[in-house]
Amino acid sequence: MSVRKILIVDDEAAMRKLIRSFLVQEGYAVLEAANGLDALKAAASDQPDIMIVDVMMPYMDGFTFTEELRKTSNTPVIFLSAKGEEWDKVKGLRLGADDYLVKPFHSGELLARIESVLRRTDPNFRKEELLKAGPVSLDQTSHRAFIDEQELSLTVKEFKLLSLLMTNKNSVVTREYLMETVWGHDYSGTERTVDTHVKTLRMKMKQHGELIKTVWGLGYKLEV
Repeated sequence: MSVRKILIVDDEAAMRKLIRSFLVQEGYAVLEAANGLDALKAAASDQPDIMIVDVMMPYMDGFTFTEELRKTSNTPVIFLSAKGEEWDKVKGLRLGADDYLVKPFHSGELLARIESVLRRTDPNFRKEELLKAGPVSLDQTSHRAFIDEQELSLTVKEFKLLSLLMTNKNSVVTREYLMETVWGHDYSGTERTVDTHVKTLRMKMKQHGELIKTVWGLGYKLEV
């Protein structure tokens, strides 16, 4: 698989440096721009595979940038913003963004969203299909999960939950992200749905269910 290029668009140098550090560790090539105007130039000249775009920036904000970008390009965009109101998310998605992540965020969550968007938009993008975390293994190609080589009988949503927790093992995955990723942006239920499915997943994992830790007020973590 060729190296994917990611353009980070954020007026805060410290935030660009932080995001760059863990993207480089994951094998991505990273480009940077400090505002929407510079990002439009970089998008045209460097042709990144995906862009991580802050909403509130000087000269040209993220919403305006994406509106201009969509006139000539379908390059995927993930918004990062401290603005977590529902209307801001709706506006961003309607302007053509592929996802919207509220600050502060965990690096594992951003990486998972990048991979999810690339899988949807790039037919040549492939990540490791076999996930392992302690005694748990998960084959994403055949949709089969095992503990100590004993197969688990999981529903589609339980499989997706376990996959997300394993992809972000030892990191907190928020209830909001689990709900949006597994049930979709348009799901009208409550986060209690996530708790119920995690409870069932733990039961099916028997004594190994304790690997899934509850992080009160945030979400869950698969700790191995």
